[in-house]
Amino acid sequence: MTKPRGFEFWRSTLKGARYVVAPMVDQSELAWRLLSRRHGAELCYTPMLHAQVFVRDANYRRENLYSEVNQEDRPLIAQFCANDPEVFIQAALLAQDYCDAIDLNLGCPQMIAKRGHYGVFLQDEWDLLEKMIKLADEKLAVPITCKIRVFPEIEKTVKYAKVLEKAGCQLLTVHGRTKDQKGALTGIASWKHIKAVREAVNIPVFANGNIQHLSDVQRCMEETGVQGVMSAEGNLHNPALFEGCSPPVWEMAEEYLEVVEKHPPCSLSYVRAHIFKLWHHTLQIHQDLREELAKAKNVAGIAEVNRQLKQRCQEEMAKDESEWTRTDLPFPHWICQPYVRPPQGSKKKKSRALEDSDGSNDSLSKNKQKKKARNPNKNFCPELKPKYIKCEQCGNPKGNKCVFSLCRGCCKRKAFKEVADCPG
Repeated sequence: MTKPRGFEFWRSTLKGARYVVAPMVDQSELAWRLLSRRHGAELCYTPMLHAQVFVRDANYRRENLYSEVNQEDRPLIAQFCANDPEVFIQAALLAQDYCDAIDLNLGCPQMIAKRGHYGVFLQDEWDLLEKMIKLADEKLAVPITCKIRVFPEIEKTVKYAKVLEKAGCQLLTVHGRTKDQKGALTGIASWKHIKAVREAVNIPVFANGNIQHLSDVQRCMEETGVQGVMSAEGNLHNPALFEGCSPPVWEMAEEYLEVVEKHPPCSLSYVRAHIFKLWHHTLQIHQDLREELAKAKNVAGIAEVNRQLKQRCQEEMAKDESEWTRTDLPFPHWICQPYVRPPQGSKKKKSRALEDSDGSNDSLSKNKQKKKARNPNKNFCPELKPKYIKCEQCGNPKGNKCVFSLCRGCCKRKAFKEVADCPG
C-alpha cells in the first residue's frame, strides 16, 4: 500500500488540520496535547526528540513516545533532531508505528542545537538534508515533513523550500523568523517569506510566528494562503487560543492538572513549567506564591498553589474595578492572554543601570540579591573584585601554594609527567 503524499496526506491523514500545536521541548507532552485538542487544536506534534538518544535508549523511547500512545491524541507528528541520515532513519523506523508522520527539525535556533549541530544550524547543508529526506521518503511507511526557519533573503528561502520538496518532504512548516531572531532579538516573523514559499511549492505549508489570538490565525491564512497555522508561545499562555476565547487562568490550570492525573506519568518539571506560563502575569504580582510554586514537590503541591492563586484573583474580582491591580495588559491579569517580550535593548539598559548603581540591594537583580543574602560581603563591582594571578598554561587562577605558578589541574599533570613534587 502506497503512503499518502502532499495534499492527499494533509486531507486524509491529517484531516485537513488548520489549527496546529507546535513541537515544544518539555512542553508539548501528552497531557498538554490532550488539553489543547479539547480547545480547538486539530493537529499536535511531540516535543523534539533526539534521534541518537532515541535509537540507543529504550527508556527514552518509552518515556517520550511509547508510553504516551492515546487514541484521542491523533493525528500526531513525531519530531526528531538529527544530523546523520542513518541514525535519523533508525529513530524514525522505531517511531513510525506510533504517529502519523515524522518531522525533521530544521528550525531550533538554541545554543544546544548549535553545539549538537542540528536544527536551524543545518540550513546551509542542502546536500546532507537532501540525503536525509530522500532516504526517509524511501524507507518510511509514513510521510516525512520538515519545520524550517527562513533566510533573510526571500529568494534563498524559496530555493531552500524547493530543495526540501524535491527531496521528498510532504508538508513544510515555515517559521517566519531567521536563525538569529531569538530571545530578546525575537522580533516580528515575516509572513512575506511564508507567502512566497507557499506560492512556490506544491505541498501543504503551515505558517508559524506572530500568532497570539484566533484573529491572527485567520489573518495569517488570508495573507499567506497557507493550509494551517502553528502556535507555540500563544498556545502555552492560552490553550484555548484556537477556540477564540480567553478563559480565566484557573479554569485552564485546573483542567490541565486533571488531565495530568488522568494520564500519568507526566514529569513534574513539565507540569510546573506549564502552570508558570499560564499564571505568568499574576505571578508578577503575587511573588510569594511564585516561590511556593517553585518549591512544590508534587502535583498536589502545585494544585494547592493554583487554588491559592485562584482565591486571591477571585477576591480581587469581588472588589470594585477601580481597586483592581493596574497593569499594562489588555485584560485583567487573571485572564489567559499572550506574553509580549520587552522591546529589544531594554534588558541591556537595565543591566547597565544596575552596574552603575551604588550596589545597594534595591538596585540588584533578584539573582544577585540571593547571592548577597548568602554572602553579605559579596560585591558585584568589577573594579572591587580581587585580581588573581593566572596559571601560566591555561589562564585559570593559579594555586596559592603552587611552586610552578600553575592551577591545580595543570600542576597535577606536570607533577605526574615530570615526577616532580609541589607542596601545594
